[in-house]
Amino acid sequence: MAEVMRQGVVDDVDAITALTRSAYARWVPLIGREPRPMQADYASAITRHRFDLLFAGTELVALIETVLRPEDLLIVNVAVAPTFQKRGYGRKLLAHAEDLAARAGRICVRLYTNARFEENLSLYSSLGYAAEREEVLEVGVVIHMVKRLA
Repeated sequence: MAEVMRQGVVDDVDAITALTRSAYARWVPLIGREPRPMQADYASAITRHRFDLLFAGTELVALIETVLRPEDLLIVNVAVAPTFQKRGYGRKLLAHAEDLAARAGRICVRLYTNARFEENLSLYSSLGYAAEREEVLEVGVVIHMVKRLA
Protein backbone atom coordinates (compact mmCIF):
# COMPACT_ATOMS: atom_id res chain seq x y z
CA MET A 1 0.00 0.00 0.00
CA ALA A 2 1.47 3.36 -1.05
CA GLU A 3 2.17 5.88 1.70
CA VAL A 4 1.53 9.56 1.08
CA MET A 5 2.05 12.52 3.38
CA ARG A 6 0.39 15.86 2.92
CA GLN A 7 -0.46 18.92 4.96
CA GLY A 8 -3.85 18.99 6.59
CA VAL A 9 -6.52 21.50 5.60
CA VAL A 10 -9.83 22.63 7.11
CA ASP A 11 -11.67 19.82 5.32
CA ASP A 12 -9.56 17.31 7.31
CA VAL A 13 -10.73 18.45 10.76
CA ASP A 14 -13.25 15.63 11.24
CA ALA A 15 -10.67 12.99 10.24
CA ILE A 16 -8.01 14.59 12.46
CA THR A 17 -10.41 14.63 15.41
CA ALA A 18 -11.51 11.02 14.88
CA LEU A 19 -7.97 9.69 14.48
CA THR A 20 -6.71 11.55 17.54
CA ARG A 21 -9.61 10.40 19.71
CA SER A 22 -9.09 6.77 18.69
CA ALA A 23 -5.31 6.93 19.13
CA TYR A 24 -5.49 8.37 22.66
CA ALA A 25 -8.48 6.35 23.90
CA ARG A 26 -6.16 3.66 25.28
CA TRP A 27 -4.78 6.11 27.84
CA VAL A 28 -8.15 6.98 29.42
CA PRO A 29 -8.19 3.99 31.82
CA LEU A 30 -4.59 4.73 32.88
CA ILE A 31 -5.12 8.38 33.80
CA GLY A 32 -8.85 8.37 34.49
CA ARG A 33 -9.73 11.10 31.99
CA GLU A 34 -9.36 12.01 28.34
CA PRO A 35 -5.85 13.23 27.50
CA ARG A 36 -5.64 16.81 26.22
CA PRO A 37 -5.43 15.87 22.52
CA MET A 38 -8.83 14.17 22.80
CA GLN A 39 -10.34 17.44 24.03
CA ALA A 40 -8.69 19.79 21.53
CA ASP A 41 -10.62 22.04 19.16
CA TYR A 42 -9.10 20.98 15.86
CA ALA A 43 -11.29 23.39 13.85
CA SER A 44 -9.37 26.16 15.59
CA ALA A 45 -5.99 24.38 15.72
CA ILE A 46 -5.92 23.76 11.95
CA THR A 47 -5.82 27.54 11.43
CA ARG A 48 -2.89 28.05 13.84
CA HIS A 49 -0.81 24.86 13.66
CA ARG A 50 0.67 22.72 10.94
CA PHE A 51 -0.81 19.25 10.53
CA ASP A 52 1.00 16.64 8.45
CA LEU A 53 -1.19 13.67 7.62
CA LEU A 54 0.15 10.24 6.68
CA PHE A 55 -2.03 8.03 4.51
CA ALA A 56 -1.65 4.36 3.60
CA GLY A 57 -3.58 4.19 0.38
CA THR A 58 -6.64 6.35 1.06
CA GLU A 59 -6.74 5.69 4.81
CA LEU A 60 -5.46 8.27 7.30
CA VAL A 61 -3.12 6.27 9.54
CA ALA A 62 -1.19 8.93 11.46
CA LEU A 63 -0.70 12.64 11.96
CA ILE A 64 1.64 15.12 13.57
CA GLU A 65 0.69 18.60 14.72
CA THR A 66 3.49 21.15 15.02
CA VAL A 67 4.10 24.81 15.73
CA LEU A 68 7.19 26.58 14.39
CA ARG A 69 8.31 29.00 17.08
CA PRO A 70 11.18 31.50 16.99
CA GLU A 71 13.52 29.23 18.98
CA ASP A 72 12.29 25.73 18.13
CA LEU A 73 9.64 23.53 16.59
CA LEU A 74 7.07 22.29 19.09
CA ILE A 75 5.37 18.95 18.48
CA VAL A 76 1.89 19.35 19.92
CA ASN A 77 0.44 15.99 18.96
CA VAL A 78 1.53 12.72 17.37
CA ALA A 79 -1.30 10.27 16.79
CA VAL A 80 -1.33 6.88 15.09
CA ALA A 81 -4.54 4.96 14.44
CA PRO A 82 -4.71 1.97 16.80
CA THR A 83 -4.71 -0.60 13.98
CA PHE A 84 -1.54 0.97 12.55
CA GLN A 85 0.48 1.32 15.77
CA LYS A 86 3.82 -0.47 16.16
CA ARG A 87 4.63 -0.09 12.44
CA GLY A 88 7.02 2.87 12.66
CA TYR A 89 4.58 5.58 11.65
CA GLY A 90 5.14 7.59 14.82
CA ARG A 91 8.90 7.45 14.30
CA LYS A 92 8.46 8.50 10.68
CA LEU A 93 6.40 11.52 11.70
CA LEU A 94 8.85 12.53 14.43
CA ALA A 95 11.69 12.38 11.89
CA HIS A 96 9.57 14.50 9.54
CA ALA A 97 9.10 17.13 12.28
CA GLU A 98 12.83 17.17 12.96
CA ASP A 99 13.45 17.70 9.24
CA LEU A 100 10.95 20.58 9.19
CA ALA A 101 12.74 22.17 12.15
CA ALA A 102 16.17 21.79 10.56
CA ARG A 103 14.99 23.24 7.23
CA ALA A 104 13.53 26.21 9.13
CA GLY A 105 16.89 26.79 10.85
CA ARG A 106 15.79 25.69 14.31
CA ILE A 107 18.33 24.00 16.55
CA CYS A 108 15.91 21.88 18.56
CA VAL A 109 12.54 20.17 18.67
CA ARG A 110 10.39 20.10 21.78
CA LEU A 111 7.44 17.96 22.80
CA TYR A 112 5.60 17.04 25.95
CA THR A 113 3.78 13.99 27.24
CA ASN A 114 2.04 12.71 30.34
CA ALA A 115 4.49 11.28 32.86
CA ARG A 116 2.34 8.13 33.07
CA PHE A 117 2.74 7.38 29.35
CA GLU A 118 5.88 5.31 29.93
CA GLU A 119 5.77 3.78 26.45
CA ASN A 120 5.89 7.26 24.89
CA LEU A 121 8.69 8.39 27.19
CA SER A 122 10.71 5.31 26.26
CA LEU A 123 10.16 5.91 22.53
CA TYR A 124 11.12 9.57 22.73
CA SER A 125 14.23 8.77 24.79
CA SER A 126 15.29 6.12 22.27
CA LEU A 127 15.06 8.77 19.53
CA GLY A 128 17.32 11.23 21.33
CA TYR A 129 14.80 13.32 23.27
CA ALA A 130 15.79 14.24 26.82
CA ALA A 131 13.58 15.33 29.70
CA GLU A 132 13.96 19.06 30.11
CA ARG A 133 11.52 19.73 32.94
CA GLU A 134 8.44 18.45 34.72
CA GLU A 135 5.25 20.45 35.02
CA VAL A 136 2.86 19.51 37.82
CA LEU A 137 -0.76 20.18 36.94
CA GLU A 138 -3.99 19.44 38.79
CA VAL A 139 -4.58 16.49 36.47
CA GLY A 140 -1.07 15.02 36.49
CA VAL A 141 2.55 15.57 35.59
CA VAL A 142 3.69 16.65 32.13
CA ILE A 143 7.22 15.83 31.00
CA HIS A 144 8.69 18.42 28.62
CA MET A 145 11.35 16.94 26.34
CA VAL A 146 13.87 18.40 23.91
CA LYS A 147 16.02 17.08 21.12
CA ARG A 148 18.94 19.14 19.88
CA LEU A 149 19.46 18.91 16.14
CA ALA A 150 22.87 18.46 14.54
